[in-house]
Amino acid sequence: MSVPTVTPKSRMPNPASIVPEAMAPLQSLGQLLGRLEGGPARALSLAMLRTSQLNGCALCIAGSCQMLRSAGENEERMLAVTAWRESTRFTAPERAALALAEAMTRLSDRPDPVPDPVWNEAARHFSERELAYLVLGISTQNLYNRVNVTTRQVSADWGEAGAPRRAG
Repeated sequence: MSVPTVTPKSRMPNPASIVPEAMAPLQSLGQLLGRLEGGPARALSLAMLRTSQLNGCALCIAGSCQMLRSAGENEERMLAVTAWRESTRFTAPERAALALAEAMTRLSDRPDPVPDPVWNEAARHFSERELAYLVLGISTQNLYNRVNVTTRQVSADWGEAGAPRRAG
């Protein structure tokens, strides 16, 4: 059985560049999420990477890895995110954030999409404010993933700062 070859090509420019009024609120939300610091920020970044992996968003996976590298994350841990349950590389709070990200991303996979044990474990490790950041961050990542996957945004079409590269 042969594997089909796919030539990446965007279906359209990023919708936020077509509807520029959407760009400012999206950037503001990103800036707000960037205010989270320390261990919770690292856990959120890992959770956002996992969300993008689940949604198959190559652009967001590349962006998450770039941000994690800039924050000093090592390659082994980034690679282990795909199999975080079997890895010993993650702290209990990071594992709770990764479990929450999976539950929030796979809402239709189970009758109780975000079961109490998943929520309670996250709440055990994070303050209410930190948990709010996690929920907003994971939700925002799902939004970006859905926009990018639907319109087939190509990672190579985007620059270092996450802005579309101009043609010509």
